Amino acid sequence: MPGSLQPGSVSVVLLAGGVGKRMGAAIPKQYLELRGQPIATYSLETFARMPEVGEIVIVCDPSWRDVFEKRFPGLPSHIKFKWALPGPERQDSVFNGLQQVEPDAAIVAVHDSARPLVTPEDAAKCMSDGLAVGAAVLGVQVKPTIKEVDKDLMVIKTLQRSKLWEVQTPQCIRPGLLREGFDLVKRENLEVTDDVSIIEAMGRPVKITPGSYTNIKVTTPDDMAVAEKFLEERAHAAPVVAAA
Repeated sequence: MPGSLQPGSVSVVLLAGGVGKRMGAAIPKQYLELRGQPIATYSLETFARMPEVGEIVIVCDPSWRDVFEKRFPGLPSHIKFKWALPGPERQDSVFNGLQQVEPDAAIVAVHDSARPLVTPEDAAKCMSDGLAVGAAVLGVQVKPTIKEVDKDLMVIKTLQRSKLWEVQTPQCIRPGLLREGFDLVKRENLEVTDDVSIIEAMGRPVKITPGSYTNIKVTTPDDMAVAEKFLEERAHAAPVVAAA
């Protein structure tokens, strides 16, 4: 059926090169420990255990590679792990990661390693939507009322909340389409804050895949506390496996 992915046909580009200034920590936020495990390794393990995923390209400074390598022995043996260097901006890091992706990959799924709570169910839906449409991104409807204002902070208008979505990651795009998009970015010297914006700039369709409000990006110390609470709830909700 349309949008169905073959096992191992997805390449994940895991972005772990950020410096995390807003956290105010001595190390980049994605390497801080959350319930005894570096934040970045949660999504690494989630994707590595998905049957759709065949490889994970980790975009990080070489000095942090050992954080990921320590987790490899516990992960499925068929997964290929590759490395790419981070660039000055997010789009540069994505481009570097894309260069390492297998030529025959059906989808490239770009994910921020500072989002440790993405679920395999949501990621799989987004990957399938990306295959069907060309590009898809996880998102949630915004809850607050949003107003557009001018430079003097005077309200111009109230935006229609039902049409507003906050986007997350992964952002799942057909690799050929993303490469075509990067040609446009370089040709026109565009600056984009997320990957599907590149596809939008080409005038091509992008689908929002409804995700979960728990898929937060850990950016501040408050986010750490929230993420820890969500992980604790998941641990309690997980089925207990009876001993043999």
